[in-house]
Amino acid sequence: MTNEEVQDLLDRADEAQIAGNYAILEPLANEVLAALARRPEELDAQYRIYKAHALSHLGTVARLHGDYAAALDYFSQSLADGELAADPMRCARAKNGLGNVYQNMSEFARALDAYREAIALFESAGSRDGVAMNLGNIGNVYMNLAEYSLAIDYLHQALTIDEELGRTNGIAANLGNIAILYWNLQEYDQALEYLKRALAIYEQLGHREGIAVNLGNIGVVYSDRGEYQLSLEYLQKTVAMFEALGRKDGVAIYLGNIGNTCREIREYNGALEHYSRALQLHQEIGNKEGIAISTANIAGIYATKDFDGYDIVLAEEYLLKALAMDEEIGSKKQLYTHHQALAELYKRTKRWEEFGIHFENYHRIEKEVLSEDAKKQAHLLNQRRQAAERDKELEIEKAAAAAKLLATEQLLHNVLPPAIAQRMLSGENLIAEKLTNVSVLFADIVEFTKLSGRITPEELVEGLDRIFSEFDLLAEKYGLEKIKTIGDAYMVVAGAPSARADHAEAIVQFAVEMLESIKQFRAIATGEAIQVRIGIHTGDVVAGVIGKKKFAYDLWGDAVNTASRMESHGEAGKIHVSEEFMKELLMVENEWLMVNGKLLMDEADNFSSLPTHHLPLTIHHLPLTIIPRGEMDIKGKGRMRTFYLEKRSTHDEQ
Repeated sequence: MTNEEVQDLLDRADEAQIAGNYAILEPLANEVLAALARRPEELDAQYRIYKAHALSHLGTVARLHGDYAAALDYFSQSLADGELAADPMRCARAKNGLGNVYQNMSEFARALDAYREAIALFESAGSRDGVAMNLGNIGNVYMNLAEYSLAIDYLHQALTIDEELGRTNGIAANLGNIAILYWNLQEYDQALEYLKRALAIYEQLGHREGIAVNLGNIGVVYSDRGEYQLSLEYLQKTVAMFEALGRKDGVAIYLGNIGNTCREIREYNGALEHYSRALQLHQEIGNKEGIAISTANIAGIYATKDFDGYDIVLAEEYLLKALAMDEEIGSKKQLYTHHQALAELYKRTKRWEEFGIHFENYHRIEKEVLSEDAKKQAHLLNQRRQAAERDKELEIEKAAAAAKLLATEQLLHNVLPPAIAQRMLSGENLIAEKLTNVSVLFADIVEFTKLSGRITPEELVEGLDRIFSEFDLLAEKYGLEKIKTIGDAYMVVAGAPSARADHAEAIVQFAVEMLESIKQFRAIATGEAIQVRIGIHTGDVVAGVIGKKKFAYDLWGDAVNTASRMESHGEAGKIHVSEEFMKELLMVENEWLMVNGKLLMDEADNFSSLPTHHLPLTIHHLPLTIIPRGEMDIKGKGRMRTFYLEKRSTHDEQ
C-alpha cells in the first residue's frame, strides 16, 4: 500500500472521529496498522507518523469503550512513535489522548499534567485548535474538581480561540461545558440556553456523540427544574443513543441520572435498579468518580424511610465508601454533598458527634465550591460574551451604514427566495407572475387549540419553534420554498419560484419525512404524541412579493385553496392528496409509471377510471402506497376524488 493510500485511510479515520462514527474508526485504524506491518523495512519518519496516528485512533476507541488499560497502552505507543519521528503534532495528540484517559479514570492531577504538556507541544507545532481543545479539557478537569473560577477562565479561553478559528466542533464542545458549569452553580436557565446552542451545532454536524451528551444534559436540567416527564424522555433517548454507540461510560452516566429522576418522583425501586446498573458499568470501565457517585446514590435510596428496603446501616456503609473515594480522587463537587448526606443520617440516629463533624465539613466545602466569587465570575463570563456579541452587532451596523446596498441585498436574500431577491435588486418594483404546475402543501397540528390551552405562552412558542425549525430543515433538504406559517399551520411549495419537473415527487418525499420527524415531539402538558394533518394539491398559482418595508413572498389561487382543503378534510397522521396531484406524481418524463406490473397509459386521460381492484397501489420509485378515499364533498370545490399516501412498509408486496 502506497503512502497516498495510507494517508487516505487516515483522512477517512479523522472524518469518522470528528463525526463520532467509532464503528468505522476502529477498522480503518487497524487497516493502516496491517498495511504498515507488511513493510517493516520502511522504518522511516513517515512510517512512524502513520503508525502513531493509527494508534492514537485506537486509543480513542478503547477509551470510549471503557478499556482504559488498552487506551493508555495505545496512546503511550503513539507517543513513543511520535517522539522517534520528531513530530510534535503526533506527540501532542498522544498527550491529549492520555489526558482524556486519566480524566475518565478520575486521575485529575495526571490529566492536568498531560493536557499542559499537550498545549506546549501544540504551541510548538503552531496548532491553535489543538491549544484550544486542551484548554477546554483543563477547564473540564477543574470543573470536576469544583474549582469553578479556574474552570470558567480556561473554558472562556478555549471558546474564544475556537470562535476566532471558526472551529465549529470546538465551539459546540465548549458551549456544552459552560452549560454544565452553570448547572453546577444551579443557574438552570443559563445552562439550558448554552446546551440548546451546543445541541443545534452538533445536529447540524451530524455528530451523534455530541447530540447524545447534550440531549442527556438537557434532561438533567429539566429534572432539576421539576419537569420530570420531560426529563425522562430526554434521558431515555440519550441512553439508547449511547447503547447504539457502544459507549458504556455514557450509558452509565445517564442511567444514574434516570435514577435521580425516578427518586424525585418516589419510584424508589426503579431508582435503585438504575443506580445499580450504573454502578456495575462504572466498575467495569474503572471510572472512580462514577463509582463514588453511584455508591452514594444507592446509599440515598437505603436511607429513604418510604423505601420498602429501608436500611440505615447499609446506607451508612455505602456513604462512607463514597466519601473515601471522593477524598481519593479529590472531587470536592461530590465531597460536600456526601458529607451532607452523612450529617443527615447521623442526625436521624442521634449520633451527634459524628453529625457535627460531617455537618461542619459539608458547610465548609460547599462554601468553597458554590462561592459567590465563582457565581460572579460565571455571570462576568456571560456578560463578556454578551458584550462581545454586541460589539459584533455594532460592527455589522457600521458596515451596513457604510454599504447600504450590500445590507439591503443581504436582507432580501434572508426573507425572499434567492431568485426573487435578485430580481428586486435588479430594479423590479412589482413582482407578480403566474406559475403553472406547482405542488402546494399545507400541514396543521391536530387539536392544537386544546394543547395550547394547557401550557404557558413560553412553552407554546418554544414548542412551535422546535417543530417548525425541523420542518424548515426538511424543506431545505428537498429544495422546497417555505411560504409562511399561520398559527400552527405550515405552508410550503415545490416548483416556485423556479420551475422543476419533479415538484410532486419532491413535496411528497418532504411530507413523508415530515410525518416521521413529528414522532420525536410530545405534548408538554400530557406527554401525548403530536400529530399533523397534511394536504397536497397540484395546479397553477399566482406568486408575488407584497409589502413595502416587511417583504413577503406569497401564493394565491385555486391550487392554494384546494391544498388547504385537502389538509382540512384529511385525517391525523395522513397525507391527503387530490386526483390532480396523483396524476402528476405518476408521470415521469411524460411516461406513466409501472404499477403492479401494468402501465397506466390507457388511463392517462382519466385517472379516475382506474379499476378499484388495482388499489391500493405501490409506487416503485418512491416508498409509498396509494390508498383511494373515493369521492367526497370538498368545501368550495364540490365532489372530488382524493387519495391517501402512506409510507410503504418493508412487508408491502411490490
